[in-house]
Amino acid sequence: MPLPPFLRWLGGPLTAVYARVIAGRNQGFDRRVGVIELDRPVISVGNLSVGGTGKTPMVAHVLASLLEAGHTPCVAMRGYAGRGGGRAGTGSDEADEYRRTFPEMPIVAQPNRVEGLIGLFGSDAGQEVDVVVLDDGFQHRRIWRELDIVLVDATDSPFEDCLLPAGWLREPVGSLRRASAVVVTHAERVTPVELSRLEAELRNVSGRPVTAVCRHAWRGLVVHEHANARAEPPSWLSGRRVGVACAIGNPAAFVSQVRDAARELVGAVVLPDHDAYGQRALARVADLVRAQGAEALVVTAKDWSKLSRVPGLLALAPVVVPELGLRFDRGEESLRNEILRTAALAKVRAEDDAAFDSMPPDETSAERSA
Repeated sequence: MPLPPFLRWLGGPLTAVYARVIAGRNQGFDRRVGVIELDRPVISVGNLSVGGTGKTPMVAHVLASLLEAGHTPCVAMRGYAGRGGGRAGTGSDEADEYRRTFPEMPIVAQPNRVEGLIGLFGSDAGQEVDVVVLDDGFQHRRIWRELDIVLVDATDSPFEDCLLPAGWLREPVGSLRRASAVVVTHAERVTPVELSRLEAELRNVSGRPVTAVCRHAWRGLVVHEHANARAEPPSWLSGRRVGVACAIGNPAAFVSQVRDAARELVGAVVLPDHDAYGQRALARVADLVRAQGAEALVVTAKDWSKLSRVPGLLALAPVVVPELGLRFDRGEESLRNEILRTAALAKVRAEDDAAFDSMPPDETSAERSA
């Protein structure tokens, strides 16, 4: 969402400075200065802007595609412990979500992803990893990647925004030229005309057609009630008055989905992305349920990672966590082929290493000198 005009005006002078810093940084990375190439292929999922574009469900989609094809991936992210230092904000909410979905998969969640990955590769579990997936990796160019997937939210066009601090863009739109694949998300929230216009603009700036278009859809609900959890269809909400609590990058899309699914949306507690749900925020949630008479509280999986640790929350009302998935309008097979082609580089490298190790000593020496 673009900033109000007066904030753009205040941030305008600093935007030019920020643009020069970003340009210089990218020029260095373009020359591969300070770039580390890992010994296994890397797939990055990222975006241009601050906030959510659907990275977590896309990363989950990439991981599921890799696992289905017999690969052993790991995921690496910066890791957020929640803002505000509240009692509910321990650990990384994205990491918790991945652990619930992929309980056996190695996860690196720390600011220094290179250090974390090197540590993982030195462990027994890490030796089995044959492909790395970077969550929010487009700007993390210190790690070389073979596939750069960049997401663009159809409801928040980067062509209507500007660079930090006057806007929300972390990089200029022209950076899309270095993307391997551009994927439009949240297609369900715009008209066909708006989607077509956005795709044309993306094609003009990136020099290639959009790889895929997808929408966010609920596969089902997990209802937490009286310390138990059960599965329900999305229609379970249609007969209930509900409230929403979320601390995510794109709250408008989530709140809109709940409004469409429920009989009545009585109110919403919308917090900054990665908020820790401190005492003040929890008091707002409790007031929403009690004062507005919400029969259930709907939260994202990311929010449940923190709220599940709050004593007494389920005594207020059932907490409903939608299971989010991606449904592709087109391009799913093309994207999957790109993912698996990149992951196949691990096998090629392993075969090359095996061939090198089997060479006679004199040939090996000659190969090294070459």
